[in-house]
This record gives sequence, C-alpha cells and structure tokens, in this order.
Amino acid sequence: MSRRCALTGKGVQTGNNVSHAHNKTRRRYLPNLQQVSLMSDALGKSVRLRVSTAAIRSVEHKGGLDAFLLDARDSDLNLEMRRLKKQIKSAQVTV
Repeated sequence: MSRRCALTGKGVQTGNNVSHAHNKTRRRYLPNLQQVSLMSDALGKSVRLRVSTAAIRSVEHKGGLDAFLLDARDSDLNLEMRRLKKQIKSAQVTV
C-alpha cells in the first residue's frame, strides 16, 4: 500500500536532517494518513479510504465526499476516485 492520499494525492516528501554541527542526512517526511469511512449521500453507503488529515478537513469544508469529488478535477484524482465520482454523478442523475 502506497503512502499516498486517495483524494488529494499528497505523498512522501524528502529533505534533510540538519544537526547542530550542520551535518546533513537525508530523511523522509511522511503524510499523516488515516483510514476513514466517508459517507456518500448519493450512493447511500460509506466508502473506506486512506486519506490525509488535510483531506478530511477539506471534505468537511466542501460539505461531504460527494461535493468534494464533484468539485475536483479528474486530472487531480486517481483512477479509483474517478470511478467513484462517475458513480456519484450517475446516481444523482437518476434521483
């Protein structure tokens, strides 16, 4: 399982540990990923995702998973999220 947010694509970054003597060694900055269940109102079911805490806040700010995905560009979403977005769109049209 990759260390990448399913919604925002946020992943591992690299940088340096800098000691008091100014020695530099490479390190990794890992995103704060959480396994959460987000409710889709259009589909009427919950979806388990591995997302960053910043993405959880963004979803809440937008008003839910459906609003977040419908507002997001397809190029910013991975294949699984594009499929979920398509299901949400088709469910909203039929209702």
